[in-house]
Amino acid sequence: MSFFDRVRDLLRKRGEPVLTLDTEGVAVVAEAFDVAEADSAVLGRSHLWRPDEPAILRHHLVLPPHRVTEAASVLAQDGWELRPDGDEPGRVHALRVQKLDALHCAQERARMAGLAQRLDGDWLGWDALQPMGLGGTGQDG
Repeated sequence: MSFFDRVRDLLRKRGEPVLTLDTEGVAVVAEAFDVAEADSAVLGRSHLWRPDEPAILRHHLVLPPHRVTEAASVLAQDGWELRPDGDEPGRVHALRVQKLDALHCAQERARMAGLAQRLDGDWLGWDALQPMGLGGTGQDG
């Protein structure tokens, strides 16, 4: 890549919106709720996922309500945010913005499942969300 290509890409990215957990207009682009299916297969079959763009990785957990604060504290150390999933006590989402790849999805799946088990809860699965519409977060798709 030439110097001018790098400058062009930098200038182009500067004007792009930043993906946050509260970005509107996101939709599920990949989901893994079958423990027998590899994360690489999940990402490989997705026709919506844009691997070069960040995504919101969202793990679905069920925790005893009295352990939710403990889980939030543990997860916050690595940039995860724990949010309620509806009105049912103990159903939560662990969310973080990141670029997805099969290795990191598998590592985080194991981590979330282990955390849920240690806290007498259950890991249900994960999904990934990215902005929908032309160009996603502003990059050519």
